[in-house]
Amino acid sequence: MEIEHPAGRAAADEDDVSPVEQVRLTVPTTDDPTLPVWTFRMWTMGFISCALLSFVNQFFAYRSEPIVISQITIQVAALPIGHLMAQLLPEKKFRVFGRECSLNPGPFNVKEHVLISIFANAGAAFGGGNAYAIGIITIIKAFYKRNISFVTSLLLIITTQVLGYGWAGLMRKYVVEPAHMWWPASLVQVSLMRAMHEKERRRMTRGKFFMIALICSFAWYIVPGYLFPTLTAISWVCWVYPKSITMQQIGSGLNGLGVGALTLDWSVVASFLGSPLVSPFFATANVFVGYIVFVYGMLPISYWVLNLYNAGTFPLFSNDLYTGSGQLYNISAIVNDKFEIDMDAYAQQGKIHLSLFFAVSYGLGFATIAATLSHVILFYGKEMCQRYKESFKGKPDVHTRLMRRYEDIPNWWFYLLLAASMAVSLVLCTVFKEEIQLPWWGLLLACVMAFIFTLPISVITATTNTTPGLNIITEYCLGLIMPGKPIANVCFKVYGYMSMNQAVSFLTDFKLGHYMKIPPRSMFLVQFVGTIVASSVNTVVAWWLLTTVPHICEKDQLPESSPWTCPGDHVFFDASVIWGLVGPRRIFGPLGYYNALNWFFLVGLGGPVIVWLFARALPWHAGWISLINMPVILGATAMMPPASALNYTAWCFVGTVFNFFVFRYRKGWWKRYNYVLSAAMDGGVAIMGVLIYFALTSEGNQLDWWGSRGEYCDLATCPTAKGVLVDGCPVL
Repeated sequence: MEIEHPAGRAAADEDDVSPVEQVRLTVPTTDDPTLPVWTFRMWTMGFISCALLSFVNQFFAYRSEPIVISQITIQVAALPIGHLMAQLLPEKKFRVFGRECSLNPGPFNVKEHVLISIFANAGAAFGGGNAYAIGIITIIKAFYKRNISFVTSLLLIITTQVLGYGWAGLMRKYVVEPAHMWWPASLVQVSLMRAMHEKERRRMTRGKFFMIALICSFAWYIVPGYLFPTLTAISWVCWVYPKSITMQQIGSGLNGLGVGALTLDWSVVASFLGSPLVSPFFATANVFVGYIVFVYGMLPISYWVLNLYNAGTFPLFSNDLYTGSGQLYNISAIVNDKFEIDMDAYAQQGKIHLSLFFAVSYGLGFATIAATLSHVILFYGKEMCQRYKESFKGKPDVHTRLMRRYEDIPNWWFYLLLAASMAVSLVLCTVFKEEIQLPWWGLLLACVMAFIFTLPISVITATTNTTPGLNIITEYCLGLIMPGKPIANVCFKVYGYMSMNQAVSFLTDFKLGHYMKIPPRSMFLVQFVGTIVASSVNTVVAWWLLTTVPHICEKDQLPESSPWTCPGDHVFFDASVIWGLVGPRRIFGPLGYYNALNWFFLVGLGGPVIVWLFARALPWHAGWISLINMPVILGATAMMPPASALNYTAWCFVGTVFNFFVFRYRKGWWKRYNYVLSAAMDGGVAIMGVLIYFALTSEGNQLDWWGSRGEYCDLATCPTAKGVLVDGCPVL
């Protein structure tokens, strides 16, 4: 039978009302515990969808234009397939291990659908496309031309993915059950599931709205995605000033400041930062403030007025490495056969230089990490301590009370999984040390860092939908301790950064299960099995491509039309050189040009302190002052590059329209359709993107006309200093 809370009682009992308005408007306070979840349909569709997404995303990851197929594609496809299986499968019952089972226990239900979605999410690496640690295998085999065994590769991928379960289990009590930890991203899934399964007596139901928006998004994306790609970035300033480097740097949406640039492509709006309809307005406002201060304040002054770090010698917006004369740095020339730096070759080329944008981005990354710690301690420390003290006797909210009727996950499941994954990782760091370079104490240090940062970063994600990265601080740390070991550095980064990131992803799904009243043990097993399946398929597909595609990832060796250029892995390789091979001391330390950027750590640490002091000094304004989130502001541009200025301006504009104006003045519409629209827009683009690739571009059917040749801002990537010779750029 269904558990319901009548409207009168809900109004009288504050415990049945979520303190977060978006949750009150989106998540039902009902549950039907009789719905079956461990069904043949769930396991069959879940397993197949997980394996399929793992294969497709890993396959695309090595291509020039990688496409990430997310769980939403499976969510849309699973509904009709589930209903079809409910009609066709036999209803005959049988016994397995003493329990009565059936291939068809009844109509396809929402809880099965949620578990299939979580299965698929594991196949999409929780939105990342493929397992992050695959990059280690790729750079060893394709860039450094060294060998690593398949068994070592598989264990490395699985342990880095599974280790996060331990941290998630330890933090679940503090970031899933509290009502204020509302995880905005989970609300999209809740809204979509309700739209697909709830029957409404309205002319425009959520399900009908979803299908209309999905079809519109699907149909429109062929225009910017294939027929008229220039609509992706309408940088009209470049059209007005076709011969001015400075004006094109100002007007380019993809390689400049993006002043006046527009887009009619949803993939640009939602790329890198996710759907703007999901982010709460205060978080969007914080990101916009950080973006404005950096991109339209600090950057122009430092580049054109101060010429900081000889900024004019290099492009305004670039993540490449340069020599002092503005030429691209020949990285391969400074790597010897032992995975170490060739000091003679390094001395011959000179110190590595970065574009001003890239350098300051690293500085802001330093500040973000420090600000995350101080912000959580000051604004959430008391709540965390109270939660710790009252974790077994605190008063639960309505959703937590409804979940109490299901068997909880024993803590020893998490402890056992944590111990097992660490034990296998220690075997890798001792028995297979020659292949991965990371010593056992490096693994333990990475685990300590992941443990320290998982809670504060989970709190930031749960309240703002923004996840500060830990990759910079992990790279920096081991780069100082063990310079000259690039593979050890990336392994340390993956164990430290990705285990924390995986924990946040697991906790996001746990919150979705919390909202949808999914039995916790079912959630755990589906996540775990999905992670093992996805890791295995990722490794097999990567190994297959790396050993069968000639010259994969070698741009200069590949035919001109070859798609196997591995853009993401080139960045991963560059990071292994910067932080592992060359080391931070030669770039951000006393031996490099950018040691002043270390002061950003202090800036980040002090930023939340100032906000907190203002909130204490002005208690009558404490409400809005507390919404100033310094980790989000300082880390606003963490995705730049590869994200562009146009990604940010479009994201902030759309987010403001829907989560400020529509939310404030059309709240009824927002309640019913906002998250449904977000899911439909993403789903339409994803499905059409796959069709365009397989039906058109994979066969070489490309259009060539004025509207298919980019944004026409070719000079935006040129330096502005006098006398610098760069191919394709005028000499000033």
